[in-house]
Amino acid sequence: MELIDDSALVVNEGVEQPPIVNPNAAALLKKKQQRLLQVSEYVEGILSGNITLLSKAITLVESRLPEHQAVAQQILEACLPYAGQSVRIGITGVPGAGKSTFIETFGAYLTAKGHKLAVLAIDPSSERTKGSILGDKTRMEKLSINPCAYIRPSPSAGSLGGVARKTRETILLCEAAGFDIIFVETVGVGQSETAVHSMTDFFLLLMISGAGDELQGIKRGIMEMSDLLVINKADGSNVEKAMLAQAQYQSALQLFPLGESVWKPLALTCSSLENVGMEIIHEQIEKYLLQTKTNGYFESRRREQSLYWMYAAINEALKDGFYQHKAIAQQLPACEEQVLSGKISSFAAAKELLDRYHSDTIV
Repeated sequence: MELIDDSALVVNEGVEQPPIVNPNAAALLKKKQQRLLQVSEYVEGILSGNITLLSKAITLVESRLPEHQAVAQQILEACLPYAGQSVRIGITGVPGAGKSTFIETFGAYLTAKGHKLAVLAIDPSSERTKGSILGDKTRMEKLSINPCAYIRPSPSAGSLGGVARKTRETILLCEAAGFDIIFVETVGVGQSETAVHSMTDFFLLLMISGAGDELQGIKRGIMEMSDLLVINKADGSNVEKAMLAQAQYQSALQLFPLGESVWKPLALTCSSLENVGMEIIHEQIEKYLLQTKTNGYFESRRREQSLYWMYAAINEALKDGFYQHKAIAQQLPACEEQVLSGKISSFAAAKELLDRYHSDTIV
């Protein structure tokens, strides 16, 4: 029997859909992966203050590709004679202390004084995804568009030593580019402070009041490293609490013996939101620099830091060489499986791998 289609519904041909894969993707990817410039081009750009080439050079420093690392080391060697003329300031503090707001306010104060400021912010990476938000430029809106300031957020993914080494190398490039003040912001109170302290001249600890017992926030190690303690957010109804916290912290600082610099750290208050207290903080930094350069501590500390980073570079290279060794890379999964199944102890597995590495590398 013949079927008669008497439906009033008419389906018109739709617009042709674009392909799922962009046909220009290959060309775009090739354009994105631009060729590496000559070392001399990077160096000339950095020394002339070209921010774009400075950023590209820092990207090479942060890259784990061997060819990028080789170029980065050549750039660093060429820029080294022009580095070392800045004041390196480490800034850390408890989470929520307002580090980004403080850096933006204090940075604006310093650039208004005629300084060129570079902010190196180490952004925490997720332990699960290994990704970072890198949102420091978003939090420092005014400073990010300041022509006398440069903000470089970097992920903390990877070993602490590796991140610290890359940050130190980035400091040298920024100094060669003409920045006379370098801020190194850490992710918070933790092990990273020790690494940052070993690459900066002045260490500033940022605290807040009104977060419970103030003395609970005092950690002897971090306070002994600090050259200045600043209680932030001393504004509005929080002024009295900030003053009380200042007195408590100052009393605690008096208990610590003087270090090699013979500098007596103070506890101060400030309001980054209301731009209060920046001048006295700057005065303290200037007094510290005058005292340590006069008594010779400034230069001796920098020499000690250079020696420290020589050994740190050796340790990092040895570790990389171990894991990149072909025989180790092949044997490592089997050792991991044996440790997980309980067939061999962690220490026995480590000794087996190290013995294999030494037998292959020792001639």
